[in-house]
Amino acid sequence: MMKQTLSKVVSLDEALAHIQDGIRLMYGGFGGVGSPPTLIDGILKKGAKNLDLIGNDTGFPDIGIGRLVTAGRGRTLITSHIGSNPNAGRLMTEGKLDVTFYPQGTLAEKIRAGGMGLGGILVDVGMGTIVEEGKQKVAVEGKSYMVEPALTADVGIVYAMKADEYGNLIYDKSARNFNPLVAMAADITIVEVDEIVPRGELDPESIITPGIYVDYIIQSEGVNWTWAWE
Repeated sequence: MMKQTLSKVVSLDEALAHIQDGIRLMYGGFGGVGSPPTLIDGILKKGAKNLDLIGNDTGFPDIGIGRLVTAGRGRTLITSHIGSNPNAGRLMTEGKLDVTFYPQGTLAEKIRAGGMGLGGILVDVGMGTIVEEGKQKVAVEGKSYMVEPALTADVGIVYAMKADEYGNLIYDKSARNFNPLVAMAADITIVEVDEIVPRGELDPESIITPGIYVDYIIQSEGVNWTWAWE
């Protein structure tokens, strides 16, 4: 009888097989911190394009998800800000990147709602402005809200400090940021980690993302970014 394994550890090539042109790709990270460098590098080398990107920001020109944006691999972008990556602004004004902005808290909640299986959230930020144009509205206890649909993705790429073979994840301080939300909201979640340990070696009280949300794990090859402002 063949011995069964619950290990979700795969090679980078096996993980990248799920990254195809035109997919909706959600990513963790906050200004580059907590972005998965090996996965991003692999996506660049694979040549995946026309990606519909969802994440907190666009990193820097050559750091984090900014590398994909700078290379023109994005078709659309849902985010909270792009100010740290001038290439994102340039592509947006040139009509080469369709950008939709949300307040950071609203974006986080839309992703969380997607991960929890909710249809959306109710927000009042922007009521009385152009933001509410075309939005469905509901009244709750006499107050009006806009309905913001939940966000999900075909693939989510996440960065964690440590994982066991089943995909239970521990993050490193502020590098946690959007990663736990992204891990829940994608059909396929790929996690890049600094350290992979056998099952049972993680402190259960320190686990932030349960392995049930994780499909594949790859070993990080480390950060190999340089600052590039051109």
